Amino acid sequence: MSYVITGGAGYIGSHLVDALTKLYNDIVVIDDFSNGNYVNKKAKYLKIDLRDSSISSLKIPAGSILYHLAANPDVRTSMINSYEHFSRDVIATFNVLEMARRNDVSLLIFASSSTVYGETGKIPTPENTELKPISNYGVFKLLGEHLLEYYSRVYGIKGVSIRLANVTGGRVSHGVIRDFVEKLRKNPYKLEILGNGKQRKSYIYITDVIDAFLTLEKKFNGLYDVFNVGNEDWITVDEIAKIVEEEMNLTPVHEYVDKGEGRGWVGDVRFMLLDISKIKQLGWKPNYSSAQAVRLAVRDLIYGYKL
Repeated sequence: MSYVITGGAGYIGSHLVDALTKLYNDIVVIDDFSNGNYVNKKAKYLKIDLRDSSISSLKIPAGSILYHLAANPDVRTSMINSYEHFSRDVIATFNVLEMARRNDVSLLIFASSSTVYGETGKIPTPENTELKPISNYGVFKLLGEHLLEYYSRVYGIKGVSIRLANVTGGRVSHGVIRDFVEKLRKNPYKLEILGNGKQRKSYIYITDVIDAFLTLEKKFNGLYDVFNVGNEDWITVDEIAKIVEEEMNLTPVHEYVDKGEGRGWVGDVRFMLLDISKIKQLGWKPNYSSAQAVRLAVRDLIYGYKL
């Protein structure tokens, strides 16, 4: 079995590479090392910027399974550095799809995001909910889904878009948990919290995400579909802060920075819980709750992630 993983030096991608190299020998990673620099010696690495149209002519083994995970993962900065995110999240995806088309890949799995839903009144949120993203990141991920669906329908590429909840744990590169740990390391007496602390979202531990990827790879039999991958519960930002403080044995004063309506930043989705019944029908479910995922992630950051 041959695999090609874009973004394999980054956060989620590096964990997928680790999992796949334990099972297979032919693993190719394509990354420009801009959002991660992890290297697994059992995989082959190509340092390539996916925004360059020449990627579409790259030769990869015919029949490969292609995971497209490369992106700028920071939702907040997508509202500031819009073109940079567009180029990494849309142009890069188009180039990868052209590469997939020309090399006859057997399956393309695209890492999308729960942000494509925006703020919906339907909680838990199923895959057939109307999509109204409120961040550039969400819009660009949705464009990626549309591109993959089009290439599947027109060119016959078998594809899956995975709408991820907040992924955490292990080499996590960004997000509220890492933010809290780093802030408290600098000042253990005060913790700045973006928003009003009441935002409530679903978190999933990185190993559960990799298990979901491999489940879909093996059990999806259609031409194209979308699957939510998240947890069955959720947790508030204040509760996350409490877990971080417990693990660091600190009792700081909280200082809230509200960007309006309780949001931590422009484009912040305040409430997110995905309906995961569709992927559960394939035999997958998370091993850790949102709170357990957060606690494990905090320990990974404090003590260093170990394989």
